[in-house]
Amino acid sequence: MKTRSYVYGKWVEGEGEGREVLHAVTGEPIARVTSDGIDFGKVLNYGRNQVGPALREMTIHERASALKALAKHLSENKELFYEISAKSGTTQRDAMVDIDGGIGTLFSYSSIAKKEFANERFIVEGDLERLSGDGTFAARHLLVPRRGVSVHINAFNFPCWGMLEKIAPSLLAGVPAVVKPATDTAYLAEAVVREIVGSGILPEGAVQLICGGTGDLLDRLEEQDTVTFTGSADTARTLRCHPNLIARSIPFNAEADSLNCSILGQSVSADDPEFDLFVREVVREMTVKAGQKCTAIRRILVPQDKVDTVVAALTDKLRKITMGDPSVEGVKMGPLVSPSQKRDVHATVESLRAQCEVLLGGNDDFDLVGDKAVKDAFYPPTLLYCDDPLNPDAAPHLLEAFGPVSTVLPYQNTEDAARIAALGRGSLVTSLFTYDDKEAAQLVLDCAPWHGRLLVVNRDCAAASTGHGSPLPQLVHGGPGRAGGGEELGGARAVKHYMQRCSVQGSPSTLMQVGREYVAGARTRESDIHPFRKYFDELQIGESLTTHRRTVTEADIVNFGCLTGDHFYAHFDEIAAKESLFGKRVAHGYFVISAAAGMFVHPSPGPVLANYGLENLRFIEPVGIGDTIQAKITAKQKIEKNKRPGESQGTGVVVWHVDVTNQNGGLCASYDILTLVARRSNQPAEAKQEREGS
Repeated sequence: MKTRSYVYGKWVEGEGEGREVLHAVTGEPIARVTSDGIDFGKVLNYGRNQVGPALREMTIHERASALKALAKHLSENKELFYEISAKSGTTQRDAMVDIDGGIGTLFSYSSIAKKEFANERFIVEGDLERLSGDGTFAARHLLVPRRGVSVHINAFNFPCWGMLEKIAPSLLAGVPAVVKPATDTAYLAEAVVREIVGSGILPEGAVQLICGGTGDLLDRLEEQDTVTFTGSADTARTLRCHPNLIARSIPFNAEADSLNCSILGQSVSADDPEFDLFVREVVREMTVKAGQKCTAIRRILVPQDKVDTVVAALTDKLRKITMGDPSVEGVKMGPLVSPSQKRDVHATVESLRAQCEVLLGGNDDFDLVGDKAVKDAFYPPTLLYCDDPLNPDAAPHLLEAFGPVSTVLPYQNTEDAARIAALGRGSLVTSLFTYDDKEAAQLVLDCAPWHGRLLVVNRDCAAASTGHGSPLPQLVHGGPGRAGGGEELGGARAVKHYMQRCSVQGSPSTLMQVGREYVAGARTRESDIHPFRKYFDELQIGESLTTHRRTVTEADIVNFGCLTGDHFYAHFDEIAAKESLFGKRVAHGYFVISAAAGMFVHPSPGPVLANYGLENLRFIEPVGIGDTIQAKITAKQKIEKNKRPGESQGTGVVVWHVDVTNQNGGLCASYDILTLVARRSNQPAEAKQEREGS
């Protein structure tokens, strides 16, 4: 059976025989993969010219809602994906890491986008930059979708997760994706994309799939396109140097396999919980997906005086790992993805053997469970020991066997541990097991320059820990040097990777119109209708209300202090207050903003349903007895919310900027408040039309 590619809006079978892919457990042929005959220029132009505009018409929140709906749809088909994944030799646990992890990433990015970004088609980043003394000239940073496609070249070990964790931020950014999975597991990527396309949730062609080679795809990329890669460090270097990518300065992000390590703290004894946690984590990372993880533990750093104890514990657990057909009950580890992968792993182990002692494994002397299992792609858990860990040319610091293989390296002190970890020349993750927080602090700061993620595990957090080998959507996944020098995930960072950051200079009023967000100094407008009497649909950015004045009395301060229990000396002690930096008794800061609320809040029931929060509060000039304050409230930003099931009334969040000034015009307090405001219309499309037409 041939896999098919999904390009320019249709499923296409490649020409010719293609490459044969075998069942990792039984060795039987299961697919042929080829992309011959595909017009890669047409693929890219279809994404740029037909799909891109459709995605950019959607707001970021609309894209996020589509991701959430897609995640729900894929969740309903997990059993099918598990069944297909088993052909690559995965256990149920392995498949869940890939499939559930990928679907969970879609859910996470949907949530991240709605929490961190406004419901617009662009992102306003950072605060206003004042460029003139009088405030008439300023600048802001704006991020807009790039007008190309994102090309994702993925590794064989995570055909689902690796694809979904890349397309999620790309689609949120408004950029269509072209996915090229590794040939050995392209059949699972194809199955997932079939469900994506069949769901009809995304604009047609938002995700294109190329099963097979990339042909002249990279030669046809243009300046607005981006490329991401996951795989070996050698391939990453080759792609990074592609002449067209260099000539056109095409953004390239690499997440490469690396020599990750795990460190047992010097303070840990064999009786401590951290010792058992460390041993279990190393064994798990060596055997999950048969060690075929870019985050797997390749180097095991152990205090010299605990080497024998650690080796005994590791070999005891590794010998108990049952290998064989993952469909048979009791099997804990399946095969590598293919016989060729086994040959690569074995060749690397032989190179490591030249400088290291093999403590366990490293040969074909093992038994398999399951009548259908053949040894062609199986490789046993293999543990080595290196007695020259500080040698920068030691094989464990240079060679990675991409399978269930790891090397024990002894160290004398924490300084040596950090030096040994750094000899890997950059990695995705290092984990540290210790209950000594001072030891942890020293190692974290010493190791951080060489690692993309550091995980510190002790008895307090172990039960909740996501583990050494688990990248999270909220956290950066990548690393310096050998690890590729790139960053994936990291929450909002990944979305911004597919967008162009542009600084926009102009008057505050112009910047407000461009960014659809009020900025200080922009023209405001007031009307006879109190802004709290207006529905979300009716409010305009820059709409403002200046309140009546209020003179602060001693009674105000005393009453507020008695009500709250705040009897700080600056409010009540005349002598101490005079000797303080205030020079006099002053009102509580929270009284000032409470009094301001009393001046600008409209008391009658209306479209404003609730106070949603307060942000960016700053107290600038103190308010004393006899000072007169006044507030100005301005509609700063509108964030449309989707109606939840069961809600009869559509709503949106309005961010109001508040300035409280004194009788001299001096700014006393500045902050933003958020209110939940009803929509007059329950149709989001009408609100969107109003937003674009205003």
